[in-house]
Amino acid sequence: MNNGAAPATRRESDSLGTLEVPADRYWGAQTERARHHFAIGGQRMPVALVRAYGIIKQAAALANHDLGGLDEERRDLIVAAAEEVADGRLDDHFPLTVWVSGSGTQTNMNVNEVVANRAIEMAGGEPGSRDPVHPNDHVNRSQSSNDTFPTAMQVAAARLVRRRLMPSLGALEDCLRAKARVFDDVTKIGRTHLQDAVPLTLGDEIGGWAGQVAAGKRAVADALPELYPVPLGGTAVGTGLNAPPGFGPAAAARLGALLDIPFTLADDRFARIASHDSLVRLSGALRDAAQALFKMANDVRWLASGPRCGLGELQLPANEPGSSIMPGKVNPTQCEALMQVCTRVMGHDAAAGFAGSQGNLELSVFKPVIAASVLESAELLADACDSFRRYALAGLDADRRRIEQHLDNSLMLVTALVPVVGYDAAARAAHFALEEEVTLRDACLAMGLLDGATFDRLTDPAAMARPYGPEDDPVAGAAAAAKPDSDSEA
Repeated sequence: MNNGAAPATRRESDSLGTLEVPADRYWGAQTERARHHFAIGGQRMPVALVRAYGIIKQAAALANHDLGGLDEERRDLIVAAAEEVADGRLDDHFPLTVWVSGSGTQTNMNVNEVVANRAIEMAGGEPGSRDPVHPNDHVNRSQSSNDTFPTAMQVAAARLVRRRLMPSLGALEDCLRAKARVFDDVTKIGRTHLQDAVPLTLGDEIGGWAGQVAAGKRAVADALPELYPVPLGGTAVGTGLNAPPGFGPAAAARLGALLDIPFTLADDRFARIASHDSLVRLSGALRDAAQALFKMANDVRWLASGPRCGLGELQLPANEPGSSIMPGKVNPTQCEALMQVCTRVMGHDAAAGFAGSQGNLELSVFKPVIAASVLESAELLADACDSFRRYALAGLDADRRRIEQHLDNSLMLVTALVPVVGYDAAARAAHFALEEEVTLRDACLAMGLLDGATFDRLTDPAAMARPYGPEDDPVAGAAAAAKPDSDSEA
């Protein structure tokens, strides 16, 4: 910012007086006061929210000019400086943590000061002079923290979900469905209550995970439209005091055009300032996706347990050594990383849900914690889905020999005998085989329940896994019809 032998600080002023601020930073007095009074933890205000604020300041400057409230020179300066904020070029000038005022006022003023001082510098002036651009009178014109911070929350969440999370969930679902097709011919033993159950195909098992991921993705997609109505122009409590008529619609339209996202003016700005149900709803959808991902990763972890003393039906890529003391050990680390992310997301949802229920009267004062919870959840899920897909699922393989051993040893093939010998006789055969440590086939022959050929025909695992053809089973038929002709890359 200063290339010469500049002083370490410069003097900035606000309504409480003057104080020294770092000379190489664009923030002003209010941000410096907040740095001093809110030195709580090290979790900075999410950069996604700060960058969203940059776009909002551009939209507001354009709308103010459209309505005659801002001259062309100041409009252009604010838009140019705010664009640098939006593009991430000024990230280092936003030092505040999440744990500031519940309205996010300090962050809004941080943005106002940075945009103003950068605009002043662009105009050839001295930062801190407030000439030709004032942080309140010009950058914050027709706005309040109370309507811009909620808008920034919604913009940041919508952008992150659309750009990162939805594509990551979609890629994971595609990879799962491709793997399901690869293993569609592998018949294996099913398990319920962690006990042996009737057969299914490995493809169907993996397809079940894909279905869960798809449901989580739909939940997130369904929550997105709730983020598009924004309270811009509502100013302090929703009435629009100090904003000119038409500012809200104009600013929302400018915002939507800048982002190519259908943001609109909220029908009820009072509700959007006093509560944040749309963000809480999105948080719940992220939790739904996390639950599905946790279940999938945990199933993979169980099925890959071993390699010799566990289930051992799946083989995961050996990405790194698993133990500092046990040579040759390889662990399901991608599963564990994804599951830990999911627990974090579930915790964030609890925080967002409780925060969403709080606030008083015309203003929710838990905005930053809701924003931080939702944005971190979305970012973590996107990153973890990508990592799991690349480093675990893409290289996932089946141990067909182990799967066949488990299938042959299972007593639950007896289920197919029930229509022929009855439930009680079938149960006796299963208990006999377990107690005498013989195969189910040998038990049935010893008990004289049926002959070997009949047993083999009735307990064919592949037939048990697919008891109906597509013409007889609407669900199987629909699934078969939905399968693409060519596999996606796994």
